[in-house]
Amino acid sequence: MSLEETYARVLSRYDELRDTLATPDLSNKQIVTLSKELAEIEPVAQAILELDRAKKQRADTQELLNDPDFKAEAQKELDQLHKNIPALELEVQRMLIPKDITDERNAILEVRAGTGGDEAALFAALLFDMYRKYAAAQGWRFEVMDLTENDLGGLKEGTAMITGRGVFARLKFESGVHRVQRVPQTESQGRVHTSAATVAVLPEVEEVDVKIEDKDLRVDVYRASGAGGQHVNKTDSAVRLTHLPTGTVVAMQDERSQIKNRAKAMKILRARIYEKQRFERDTAYASKRKQQIGSGDRSERIRTYNFPQGRVTDHRINLTLYKIDEIVEGTGLNDVITALIQHDEAEKMAALTET
Repeated sequence: MSLEETYARVLSRYDELRDTLATPDLSNKQIVTLSKELAEIEPVAQAILELDRAKKQRADTQELLNDPDFKAEAQKELDQLHKNIPALELEVQRMLIPKDITDERNAILEVRAGTGGDEAALFAALLFDMYRKYAAAQGWRFEVMDLTENDLGGLKEGTAMITGRGVFARLKFESGVHRVQRVPQTESQGRVHTSAATVAVLPEVEEVDVKIEDKDLRVDVYRASGAGGQHVNKTDSAVRLTHLPTGTVVAMQDERSQIKNRAKAMKILRARIYEKQRFERDTAYASKRKQQIGSGDRSERIRTYNFPQGRVTDHRINLTLYKIDEIVEGTGLNDVITALIQHDEAEKMAALTET
């Protein structure tokens, strides 16, 4: 279907909705449903109408070039229209991209050390701190939910809730395997090692998004271990939830209260189940589009941080930036994220013209 045909369908539906809402004898339910659809489609329809007006104005102005009295003014107006129309076309196409209902949601960040032993844990800690700094730069709240460190200050695994406007939209492409190439602190020969850490970014979901039946849930309580004071060894405050149909397991011991630990664990459990459903749906879409940028596959190597060369490469879009210090400090990460979002938008806009 061509873009012009898509525009025509939007305008036709827009007129149909307005005509239908103007008719009497509609039920309250019908009015609510149709009004909601109209509110969603109206900005797109108005943008298409503005584009049509600009194209008509360009055609009319083009004719004035033949009139010596108006040629100079017409050329000036045409020059401006030649700039405005492509911008209007791009804006309309962006508005036609199917909306991801999770884009405006908060996100749960999970970082785990992968292959590479202590060096992998140190890299995982670096990544976790990178996202903390990036969140601060964006004005978001970064709340650590769970943290397990090793003796060297490395991170075995860490979970955080990131709260703010459009968090998931900015961070959703960070899921996958992040690889580091550098000389470890424990390396005496100065040799470069390769290690990895896994990042998962999950949208925050509510009970209405994922319904978990009590019969499908096994709850285990136990005494917490690790840092936190003597209280952790005196009360069964730690909670482990197992979702039996999917085998998904979440353990939480960060809080002193069993109730708070269970609430946090449920939040993460819902997010992981939702992610599984989302992954299956996005993978099916990606196989048709021949791209994996939005699949969120944790097993996919997505990025390499090469410290000796000072570069960061995102393998999905073949982007290489020689600003590793700025990126790991969070200030340069926005350049990578913006490039990923723009690439995804371009892929989806290309899909609009496919039959």
